Amino acid sequence: MNLLALSALIALLLLAPPAHAFCGFYVAKADAKLFNKASQVVLVRDGDKTVLTMVSDYQGDPKEFALVVPVPTFLEKDQIHIGDTAPVQHLDAYSAPRLVEYFDRDPCAEEVYRRLYSMAAQPAAKAEQRRDSFGVSVEASYTVGEYDISILSAAESGGLERWLTTNGYKTPPGAARVLETYIKQKMRFFVAKVNLAEQAKLGFTTLRPIQVAYESPKFMLPIRLGTVNANGPQDLYVYALTRKGRVECVNYRTVRIPSDLNLPVYVKKDFASFYKAMFDQQVKKEDMRVVFLEYAWDMGWCDPCAADPLSREELRKLGVFWLEPAAKAERGRGPSPENVFVTRLHVRYDAEHFPEDLVFQETGDRSNFQGRYILQHPWKGTGNCPELEQYSKSVAARQEQEAATLASLTGWDIANIRKQMGLTPPRTAKWYDNVFK
Repeated sequence: MNLLALSALIALLLLAPPAHAFCGFYVAKADAKLFNKASQVVLVRDGDKTVLTMVSDYQGDPKEFALVVPVPTFLEKDQIHIGDTAPVQHLDAYSAPRLVEYFDRDPCAEEVYRRLYSMAAQPAAKAEQRRDSFGVSVEASYTVGEYDISILSAAESGGLERWLTTNGYKTPPGAARVLETYIKQKMRFFVAKVNLAEQAKLGFTTLRPIQVAYESPKFMLPIRLGTVNANGPQDLYVYALTRKGRVECVNYRTVRIPSDLNLPVYVKKDFASFYKAMFDQQVKKEDMRVVFLEYAWDMGWCDPCAADPLSREELRKLGVFWLEPAAKAERGRGPSPENVFVTRLHVRYDAEHFPEDLVFQETGDRSNFQGRYILQHPWKGTGNCPELEQYSKSVAARQEQEAATLASLTGWDIANIRKQMGLTPPRTAKWYDNVFK
């Protein structure tokens, strides 16, 4: 097993209309667990200050785990923290694409249906620098939680590769070429291994997220080292928490995932299969060269809520440093969670289609967007009114459109979709239909 892995990601070395409020029932979500080899990163950004949370989905013997990440600046021990997976899981659930459902009313009823609007609601002293024969400087070494961490700088990639190999890191073929690009940018390298003794003492059985806080004009995420030893494309989720508004990728197009579409009601039974197939089709359509926007919203509320908004304390655990602690907030001090804007980006990448690291920018756009898919249940009652016949025709047309939409989004066979919906295939017009009329 290759050791340069932070799960599948940075195993690395470091104009649609706004969404409107609506009534309906949230019934399912498409969270990060749907995809294999999916990595999660939380980026908290304000000005030049960044807090990066890296979640590992590494499976295996912890002594085989190692993480090497390019970082733009030197890191003191106080800038490194071991976090908690719970706030990341909550953020994933909150921002996940979701399935909602509505129920048609009796077409013979006289009451007027109106949609209801809902609202959810300091530095430590540097370690002594030492240089070895490979041209690598170990600028600092720390033990933080269950991890042994080193901050490295290097003169050339070959030396860094030899240093990693000598110190027990199994570097994949081709790593030196990618390492050299970061060395030329004068970036440092954040290296972490599991300290088995500390892990046993602390009692943790899974690897907790590593968090680093730093200040740099570079708003980017290094992904290229993760492609060196990757066995096929990988999925990456980036959750950006900012003050101003939506985050987008600068060097690759950011595209909104298809949304606000009606689907056949049987999709409720397996929303996960639908969403995976739909995402595969979108990646294929865009030739795997774009970053998809799945969610953009103010943290203070949601509509509908796939999960409750994160609390102030959860946001602070993720590194949102401009929020006051809950105790002070209760006394009226400090900005509220509404001052946190959430952007959820989803990218599938490999070395061929993503030859550059991801570079981001924060925009002033605070318009809301979510991946939302709609089930509209037909009315099943009986009645006797002029509106009923027209309603039945409209339902038939609507369901045929739902079948066509599902086939278009997923690439699934429309005849099989119609069969699962219980629809009679539409009759093809014949040349003689009007001859005897």
